[in-house]
Amino acid sequence: MKYLVYLLLTLGAAQGFCQSPDQPAPTTPNVAISATMPKGKTIYVIPIRDEIDPSMVYIVRRGVKEAMEAKADAIILDMDTNGGRVDNTEEIIAILNKFPHQDQLYTFVNTKAFSAGSFISAATRVIYMSPGSVIGAAAPILMSPGGGGIQEMPKTVEEKMTSAVRGLVRTQAQNHGHNPAVFEAMVDKDQGLSIDGKEIVPKGKLLTLTNVEAEARYGKPPKNLLSHGTRADLNAVIGDIDPGHPQVVKIEPTGFEQLARLIVLISPLLIAAAMLCGYIEFKTPGFGVFGILAVVFAVIYFFGHYIAGLSGYENLVIFIIGVALIAVELFLLPGHILPGVIGAGMVLYSLLKAMVDKYPMDPTIPTMPQLELPLRNMGLALVISVIGILLLAKVLPKTPLYGALVLNKVNPNRTPESANDQVVSGSSGLAIGTKGKALTMLRPAGTADFGHGPVDVITQGDFIKPGAVISVVKIEGNVVTVEVA
Repeated sequence: MKYLVYLLLTLGAAQGFCQSPDQPAPTTPNVAISATMPKGKTIYVIPIRDEIDPSMVYIVRRGVKEAMEAKADAIILDMDTNGGRVDNTEEIIAILNKFPHQDQLYTFVNTKAFSAGSFISAATRVIYMSPGSVIGAAAPILMSPGGGGIQEMPKTVEEKMTSAVRGLVRTQAQNHGHNPAVFEAMVDKDQGLSIDGKEIVPKGKLLTLTNVEAEARYGKPPKNLLSHGTRADLNAVIGDIDPGHPQVVKIEPTGFEQLARLIVLISPLLIAAAMLCGYIEFKTPGFGVFGILAVVFAVIYFFGHYIAGLSGYENLVIFIIGVALIAVELFLLPGHILPGVIGAGMVLYSLLKAMVDKYPMDPTIPTMPQLELPLRNMGLALVISVIGILLLAKVLPKTPLYGALVLNKVNPNRTPESANDQVVSGSSGLAIGTKGKALTMLRPAGTADFGHGPVDVITQGDFIKPGAVISVVKIEGNVVTVEVA
């Protein structure tokens, strides 16, 4: 997964904020760093491209967390979007609000920032625009399910949605020093916008600004309407932030974000599937296909949450250690409860922790709001698992598949009474009620002796220790079922 590991570089002090838009744009800086050059500051560049959807949330979350872990000084949003979902926009804004240096959040409108793109721009302190770029047209619309196009909203619904979105963007604009009226005019066509007696956009029309209009100056003293200025490209913006020797990290999409979206959505099912496969493997001797499937489901689960920016590798490591402790309990130290209990606790902790949206500056112990969704998903997974295990416990031992699984494998813990002992797979000479002795741990399969040498047997789901007196309770073909006498 080396494509997930990114270099952490450093970025620059904000300079040139007071530069007039009449001044020429700085030339593209040389960001190459030599050993003799003074170390610049770290700038993280996060792309906001195409549609604003859950996959974009994952990219922004990953970028902000990496920037915080690297103690970066600034973040630039490289934006070119037609907009997208309001709920995902709110998530992105909440993530940006986590960055500790709020005065070092920048947007570079690289062609367009329509609709949700303009909302996200309002959540950054400084907005730059490229030549010929536009920003605005942010009225909320209702999309038909399944991508059927734009639906006409009832008047009351439209007013309610518009009011909610206006409140969201107004708050962000106020917090970051922008004129709220500019963004409200982008959202609500009934607002219009006039400054210094000059009508920018009439009522009944949504505001959309070109880069020239956005950097125009109004008021006393004069102040840019929205944009800090027009810059030729991203490197020119970086030069404004740090004209020295900045170090730049660009967050790149991995291509797996859409897959991660599905994995996160079905995470309760993945946990349940891993537990059910683990249960089947636990009930059959050796290590086979169900054990492999349990591992695969777990790896898919952790992989998806890693791409989504929720989980790190440490949770997978904790999970592996927990599974190893459970294996020690089952195969090396049967009857010793402590390794199994600790292992089970570590497994559950890692599965739960992988769903927690934790940032580097958050408290070590997750808060209840952070745990709400993970606990709900974990609870759902446990309910599905328990129901599935109860059904399997009743049905599986009666199926031919189960008999094949336990009788076609020799229990690795079997210890024949002599080197000449041969394991008998069958019920020859046995009858219901025949008593014998367990030669191995019956988990639930193993071997027993009824006076004529070792015989492969299974229990009805119980674990029976070596040396225990057992009796035959059922014989179905070659499958001999026993219980403690």
